[in-house]
Order: sequence, then structure tokens, then C-alpha cells
Amino acid sequence: MALVKDSILLDKVRGVLGNEFVIYERNGQIIIAKKRGPSKGKPTTKQLEARYKMKVAVAYAKAVIMDPGIKAYYKSLAGPGQNAFNMAVRDAYQSPEIQDIQFEAETVVVTAKNEFRVAEVNVRVEDARGVILERGKAVLSRNGVHWSYKVSTVPPGGKLVIVAVDLPGNETVRELKIE
Repeated sequence: MALVKDSILLDKVRGVLGNEFVIYERNGQIIIAKKRGPSKGKPTTKQLEARYKMKVAVAYAKAVIMDPGIKAYYKSLAGPGQNAFNMAVRDAYQSPEIQDIQFEAETVVVTAKNEFRVAEVNVRVEDARGVILERGKAVLSRNGVHWSYKVSTVPPGGKLVIVAVDLPGNETVRELKIE
């Protein structure tokens, strides 16, 4: 890899040169590198999964970049050498994290985080046999991290099922047994 400085010849050139070199720009610098060839081995299961995940992430990014509001949100999070598209792909790769579930009186308080944004938290109350007694969306508190849901019935031996969802639709599920 070579970095090019003050070259009139390569200032506007980008792409493949003679099927041997690649010329591209990153962070305002022109870079010349040897062109990589295709892999000779058969892809592993993990590689195929990664390719599929990337295909889904790119499809998500292409779709949401058409919305000016979401594009502006992702652009606001982009650093040097990044754009809204890069941030949308990155967001599609990560699921939200449910860090804590507190059960205070009749209120369930869920602490959910994501590098970008947790779009919603859903709460489901099931009895001991797994029958759904109630379900609903939790409400985000002012701190942007805690989600609250008021439970009307608390079955002994049942469980709470918490589902956190981010903008791309990635879900994280956690269960809490009710004693």
C-alpha cells in the first residue's frame, strides 16, 4: 500500500489500474494498493452467515437512507471518513442489550441500551403454563435508558418476557421468573 501526496497525475484517478492496482481515497488521502484476487477456498458456514448478514444490513441501509430524518440521524453519529450509510449498516449488525430488569410493586423497569437507539421495549406476562395474560409496550423514561411498564396481573410461578427492538428490527429477548 502506498500513500500518494501532491500528484497531479493521480489526483482525479480512482478504481482498478491494469487489473493489478487499486486506487482509492480514504480520509482525504489517495491510496494505491495491490488488487486482491478472489478467494480460492470454499466459503465456511460462518463466512456464508457473515455474507448474508451483510446483505441484509446493506438492504436496510439503502432503504432507510431514503428517509431524510433517519439519514440525518445516522449522519449526526458519523465520524471522520464515515457517512450515514456506514452508520446504518453498523446499526443493522448490532442487537440492543437488555442490561437489567427490575420488578418494583406493579411496575417493570427495563434498562435497555444500544450504540444507536432502542426503538421499543415490549413486555409480555405469562402464567406458569405459558399462557399470555397481558402484553404491551413499555414507555421510555426521560433518561433515555429506562423503560417502564405497569403490570395489571402478577401470576405466581409465571414469567415476564421482555423484548427490546432497535431501529433495524434486531430483537433481544430476556425472561424473568415471577416468584
